[in-house]
Amino acid sequence: MAEHLQVPADLRPASGLDGASLFRTLFAAYHDALVVVDAGGTVVLANPSAATLLGYSVEELVGLPVDALVPDAVRPRHAAFRTAFAREKRPRPMGMQTELLARRKDGSTVTVEIALSPLDKQGQPLVVAAIRDIGAYPRVKQALQRAHYSEQLARLGRLAIDVGDSEVLTDEVPVAAIEALRADAATVYLLDGNLHELRVAAVAGAWAREARGSRLPHPPDSTVGMVLAEGRSALYVDEPDEPRATGAAAGSGAELRSGVGVPISDRGRTIGVLAVRSLAARSYDADETGFLESLANLLASTLQRAQSEQALNHAQRLESVGQLTGGIAHDFNNLLTVIQGNLQVLDELPALAADDDARQLVDAAARASRRGAELTSKLLAFSRRQVLQPTTVDVATLLGSLADMLRRTLDQRIRIEVDAGPAGAAALADPGQLEAALLNIAINARDAMPEGGTLRFRAQAVGRLPAHVAHEIDLRQAGAGGFIAIAVADSGLGMTDEVRKRAFEPFFTTKSAGRGTGLGLSTVYGFAKQSRGAVSIDSVPGGGTTLTLYIPALSEVAGAAGDVAGTAQPLRRGLRALLVEDDGEVRTVVRRFLEGFGCEVTTAANGEQALLALGGPADVGAFDLLVSDIALGTGIRGTELAARVQERLPGIGVVLVSGFSPELLDADQHAPPHWELLQKPFSREEFASAIARVASA
Repeated sequence: MAEHLQVPADLRPASGLDGASLFRTLFAAYHDALVVVDAGGTVVLANPSAATLLGYSVEELVGLPVDALVPDAVRPRHAAFRTAFAREKRPRPMGMQTELLARRKDGSTVTVEIALSPLDKQGQPLVVAAIRDIGAYPRVKQALQRAHYSEQLARLGRLAIDVGDSEVLTDEVPVAAIEALRADAATVYLLDGNLHELRVAAVAGAWAREARGSRLPHPPDSTVGMVLAEGRSALYVDEPDEPRATGAAAGSGAELRSGVGVPISDRGRTIGVLAVRSLAARSYDADETGFLESLANLLASTLQRAQSEQALNHAQRLESVGQLTGGIAHDFNNLLTVIQGNLQVLDELPALAADDDARQLVDAAARASRRGAELTSKLLAFSRRQVLQPTTVDVATLLGSLADMLRRTLDQRIRIEVDAGPAGAAALADPGQLEAALLNIAINARDAMPEGGTLRFRAQAVGRLPAHVAHEIDLRQAGAGGFIAIAVADSGLGMTDEVRKRAFEPFFTTKSAGRGTGLGLSTVYGFAKQSRGAVSIDSVPGGGTTLTLYIPALSEVAGAAGDVAGTAQPLRRGLRALLVEDDGEVRTVVRRFLEGFGCEVTTAANGEQALLALGGPADVGAFDLLVSDIALGTGIRGTELAARVQERLPGIGVVLVSGFSPELLDADQHAPPHWELLQKPFSREEFASAIARVASA
């Protein structure tokens, strides 16, 4: 057909070369696909580039209707366009229309740009179509690849939301990385909570070297270790001699010659690595690295959400347990009050003194009831609803006893040293809770020294708190005696700034699953705050940790008051007492105690009856003492009743009792300091001491 095409005179070569030969050479060598179409829409000429692009041979293209090169879906539109073009033939350069598709011989499509050049002016009723595969453009390739990355991220994002299972997403991430980057292997590494080991959380690709669930030492001698150490992406290319690049594929002898790793970060802390590797020595551009970083960020967000949901569920379970144990303790303590009270009344009967067998039975029952009280105390301690009972604590004695116990129970490779400071230093704290707090700290220190080390206890008196913790407490409530600083120092791994800042958060732990609740240091913090003290942490990675408890020191005034409180005070007989208790059996026991103290007792089952018992203005001064349970059924609560009674009788002494620790804790925060709060079950002596303190006030 080329022989029949006439070359215009102004296009003939000046050198006198054969125009037809030159035309054929240029047509065949042109890098864009060229097809010549006649007025009937039939291809009359095609160059080799067109054959390559469209999947035909040149011979197959010649004589083919041009509609065969158009996808079925757009043929009607293409026919209309050809009709319009035939009416007004004008050259159309490339770039005038977007998203054009050409149909290849195998039925697939390719995105193209097309330029149309009518040859009417050259005396030929033909049109030359130049077709260019825009997917071959570097910028277009980049745009298409970015669109593919976005599609992958959107798909995984929907998966994360719809499935809500972090393990499912973790498995999908390396698969997506391999597919998008055309790599040969991808692995997700996650640090265990103890920060000592890397776990292979997910793998993909036939050339993956590690098995899922396998563990690597931390830090590994690899690109993965570099990413963990520096907290930023790292890549390597064609370095088979380095440990990070070697690793024969199973039985093939092939080596992973290049790769890239990106950090998986949670709130500024690197918790893992996403690594992609290839058999070929290749580089990874910014778009590819950026895509991997987006994958890692999506995975980190999903892991963080899963962790938060787990912590929330744990908190809800713990709160449920706390409510359950609190309710059990309330009812159980009422029962124990009745049992212990009646046993104490029996113990004082003259008839019992002469009956040894009966005394043994009463003593056995009393011991059992005390064990029951200890059980409720442990339940309340578990749910962190225990009432503190501050008293004088000899710090040196406590530290010595604790150190002896730890020497018998901790790893023998841990050396324990104690510097208790000057003799006689005393703190005002609940001794059992203080010992439990120090034990929690010691256990954390042990876990930070897996290979052994030194654990030091040091106590010293300080006049004031350091500036960085002084703002945490009301110094007016701390007492005039200053503080006892009890420092517990270890030579262990230390903490990063991020871990140190979050160490007191409930449920935060760096230990692996099942090895820690994240409540140890948070309870230490709560104890210090509740004791009107403070706690601080000083730690650096690799340099050990020192945790210091600041407990109010026992001042001379406090010591004197404690001595008086601890001494049994004789009660003034004839005190007029108003007893308010909704449980009839408890009310009977407490009334017997009061009558045994020589009190004149008026009882009421609820707050409304108690207010009626007060009478009118003429009866002001009718009572010297109010003893009331805090929970009084559905009516007025004991705290409100006490406030209303004291408003009418300013000089009355108030003793509030409860078997439910949270009620006492709440009352302790809002009640006037001259009210006494007493935990059920209580002994006659504890009850008498409480009455003596308020009746003499």
